[in-house]
Amino acid sequence: MRGTYIVSYDIADPKRLKKVFKLMRNWGDHLQLSVFHCELSPEELLRLEAELTDLINSTEDQAMIAYLGPACGRAESAIHTCGKPLVISSRGATVV
Repeated sequence: MRGTYIVSYDIADPKRLKKVFKLMRNWGDHLQLSVFHCELSPEELLRLEAELTDLINSTEDQAMIAYLGPACGRAESAIHTCGKPLVISSRGATVV
């Protein structure tokens, strides 16, 4: 079962920051500066955590992964915004 996650990070070095941003673009939707919305299976979550751990400096940087619930459940209603509405792209399969 896929879950919905918010991933945010604080990276001290600009070079590492760029690498983490590029990594995260492959995993989810960019919401704000260092914040991504991701829908992940348990296996994908483990891979993402491993890839983040390899990129960051554990004494200077931090990545936070917050679980919001099942992707098809209450997670959509768990995110509230003030100002511009949240637009999350659909990442479903494309049939050609």
